[in-house]
Amino acid sequence: MERLLSRKEAATVLGISLATLDAARMDGLISYVQYVNNGCVYFTELALQEYIARSTHRAKPRETNTTYRKKRTGSK
Repeated sequence: MERLLSRKEAATVLGISLATLDAARMDGLISYVQYVNNGCVYFTELALQEYIARSTHRAKPRETNTTYRKKRTGSK
């Protein structure tokens, strides 16, 4: 069986606060284990990896135009 991490341990691994972790859990962004209603909440390492993968976005390429104007292409 996989090791279960407490809320505090999971927040430390992810580098986020407990409030952010709880918000992600309530929004359904991260899966968790809770044996009893209103009991302790635990997270698996696989659930943390899936959350990181879903939360990671590719960087957008830097825009080459420094102004809003376009360069003139024709000459008179």
